[in-house]
Amino acid sequence: MDETTCSSHTCSRELLVYCSDTAPCLVDTIVKGKTRKKNKKGKKRQSAACQMKTDSECTLVTAEQLSPSQHLPEHLEKRSAGSKNKKKSQKTRIILPATSQASSAYQEEPSGSQKASAQSACDQSTQTESPQLQSFQTLSTQTPPIQGIHSPPTESKSTQTKHSSFPLQQAYWGRSFTDQSTDEQETQSSSRNRHLTVLSWNIDCLDSENISHRVKGLLSQFGKYRADVVLLQELVPGCLTILQNIMKDYQVLQGSEDGYFTAILLRKDRVQLLQSNIVKYPTTEMGRNLLIAHVSFLGHPLCIMTSHLESCKSNSQERLNQLRRVWKWIKEAPEDHTVIFGGDTNLRDWEVKKLGGLPYGISDVWEMLGEPEESKYTWDTSINDNKEIPHSICLRFDRLFLRAAAEGAQLRPESMTLIGLEKLKCDYFISDHWGILCTFKFEASEEQRVND
Repeated sequence: MDETTCSSHTCSRELLVYCSDTAPCLVDTIVKGKTRKKNKKGKKRQSAACQMKTDSECTLVTAEQLSPSQHLPEHLEKRSAGSKNKKKSQKTRIILPATSQASSAYQEEPSGSQKASAQSACDQSTQTESPQLQSFQTLSTQTPPIQGIHSPPTESKSTQTKHSSFPLQQAYWGRSFTDQSTDEQETQSSSRNRHLTVLSWNIDCLDSENISHRVKGLLSQFGKYRADVVLLQELVPGCLTILQNIMKDYQVLQGSEDGYFTAILLRKDRVQLLQSNIVKYPTTEMGRNLLIAHVSFLGHPLCIMTSHLESCKSNSQERLNQLRRVWKWIKEAPEDHTVIFGGDTNLRDWEVKKLGGLPYGISDVWEMLGEPEESKYTWDTSINDNKEIPHSICLRFDRLFLRAAAEGAQLRPESMTLIGLEKLKCDYFISDHWGILCTFKFEASEEQRVND
């Protein structure tokens, strides 16, 4: 390839193979002729999350049919090709969730190109109240980017639907819905008492390599931790549809409907949505924005935010512009709200220092916990080889920020853990990023303690 860096505005089609927050963008160097996977020390234990049912119990879709590139703007079509070379020549299997249309073939619905929002206004947002939230779409009005489904001809439609949804439901719940009683679910919720759990994860659904195995592994992680709030980046319509149909106990807000986007998932029995809005980044070249949800958690008002800031080292200035906008919205949130931001910031430490550090009143959750080394690097090519980057590069791309409420109970972080560290049996990790699982706890304010 002729180019050696990502351009500041639009990458070439060839270069976008490496423009997914991967090392060549970081070091502005393209490495040619990668032919084999690098050796690693201390290979991680593989999990059983990607074991699949037999062909009679699943619906088949080729990898090409599942590929999110069908719904990406033209200049991003080759982005997902940045994954490592295929180990085998085979079809990828995806098991669709139970829906009334599960046994019929979906028709491809062409999507418009993503356009950069180059408006002059600083903070343009689209606000919706909870009952009219545009992010909520029923499956009957949403066409996922999956087509050419082949259902076993010898089974009835009801049997096919049951078979096609069961493996993913089982991955999420750990066992059949009928085996988990309401009492067990209530006990699980009450055991955490007043602790708030937040999971932030770039799940890399743009990479269609072994996507069915990885989505099943993802559901297994979601089911294992049952976080109160889940913040996702690099979600695509097909994967969103699966999450919506399997994770019925969550309310889903999405940052967009085309290409790839962010999402906020709220656990219904613990978190109640009040309102949400989307803030556009006016000069983004990658369709990025800020998704905000005002919620109530056990009577405490929270403002939850997520974003996927501009990628690639060469786009540092645009990324910092977006970061300033995030900080502005955090600072201007209602004073009685605790604000939690989590997402893929693509930040390098020197970029934060360039802005003079974090603004007063905004804290980095990892730093608040004493900067634990084991949860520092969320993008680590010395272990994670999904992208087969020949360099060992460790960066803290994914971060959480906290702004305390001005009065009332104060939310404090208690722990931070990286998840998704185990390889699936398909020899892939769930994502090229690790997920960040944080636990918070409300404490009485100094004024409340004095009064008590």
